[in-house]
Amino acid sequence: MEEPEYPKPPKAYKNLSFLNSHDARSVRVLCELIEPEQRLRRHRVQHTVVFFGSARSVAGDEAHEVEHKLLAMAEQETNSKRKASLLERARKVERLSHYYDQAVELARRFTEWSLAIEKPEERFYVCSGGGPGMMEAANRGAHLAGGDSLALGISLPFEQHINPYCKEDLSFEFHYFFMRKFWFLYPAKALVVFPGGFGTMDELFEVLTLIQTQKAGKKVPILLYGSEFWNDILNFDAFVKWGVISESDLDLFHIVDDVESAMQFLKDELTNHTLNGSF
Repeated sequence: MEEPEYPKPPKAYKNLSFLNSHDARSVRVLCELIEPEQRLRRHRVQHTVVFFGSARSVAGDEAHEVEHKLLAMAEQETNSKRKASLLERARKVERLSHYYDQAVELARRFTEWSLAIEKPEERFYVCSGGGPGMMEAANRGAHLAGGDSLALGISLPFEQHINPYCKEDLSFEFHYFFMRKFWFLYPAKALVVFPGGFGTMDELFEVLTLIQTQKAGKKVPILLYGSEFWNDILNFDAFVKWGVISESDLDLFHIVDDVESAMQFLKDELTNHTLNGSF
């Protein structure tokens, strides 16, 4: 006589209903903490240089097409306010594209320099948020140099895909912003911050706070790219004037305006503090 078959209850770690529930939030957080580490270790990724910046920027050739269309529309527009708005949009597109192209070039040159480092475990990987704009520019530059790069994506209510210049096994999609920020900083040996909006400012000031309060536990050089933008957006000297930061806190970042200066700064800082074993 055959034994009757009884259905087996699902194991907790295979129960998708439970794993997606409020009660399993701590489990999901742990997954976003542990799984990236396992993947990075498998690929021998120890050092990253993180590129931040606006998701709204486009490459120069694409910007020229958009700008041309906007200018053509403005030329046909009879309403003065709408005409002015179209002209302003054209100016903004062109302005940001300048930085997109320089981010590509910096990431390309940086990756070429990194690939020339003899020991693979000492090399530096470009890391971005994986989205469009300056993030795409960073991954694109690394790709053009023949190197791998990281993409730390985030699930958002509006659709956003990992850009096409990222290697699948080094692309991540986080649900929790704080876990994504952790992985931005944990392996980071430097930050390069291009013009950006609220997200860029959030990431920049959180890192500055962690370094200022010595919670980062390491030296993380911060490079702000584009003095016209940064001086227009933030009055850093006013922080000192009002006594809310120390004058020495202004040394936590360095502002540059060209790829050559950025490369020199990164090479000097990473050679002195990482390759020479300071941290």
